[in-house]
Amino acid sequence: MLPHMPETLSDSYTATLVPVKNMDRAVKFYTESLGGKLLYRDKGDMKDFWASLKLGKSEFWLISPQKKEKRELAYSTFVVKDIRSVVKDLRSRGVKFQKAEKMSKETKVEGPIAIETYGASAFLKDSEGNQLMVWQQMT
Repeated sequence: MLPHMPETLSDSYTATLVPVKNMDRAVKFYTESLGGKLLYRDKGDMKDFWASLKLGKSEFWLISPQKKEKRELAYSTFVVKDIRSVVKDLRSRGVKFQKAEKMSKETKVEGPIAIETYGASAFLKDSEGNQLMVWQQMT
């Protein structure tokens, strides 16, 4: 028998909790519009309470909170290698992006993409109004 090694956070993966108002609409958005894979959804009375999806290397847990939450700045970011192609693909699936904003004099705006010397970003909202960001590191 091998000696037991304690598990650490280095051995874990992350799952993002996403509050939803309408589970059917949210599952459709995360699977059809963003290309995620539904891993699990409760049945019966609990079918509108929780679902888990795999998107890229991350899991998203869609939940119906008991009370409305106020979210100020917490949102998920998808780190990609080619933001232009990802934005183009998502737009072809019907995803709408917010207008890019200039953060400085050096900011270049290409449609919904704001390009800085350190990285590029594009913002969108999911079907439930949660803020999401697509990010490309510039090197």
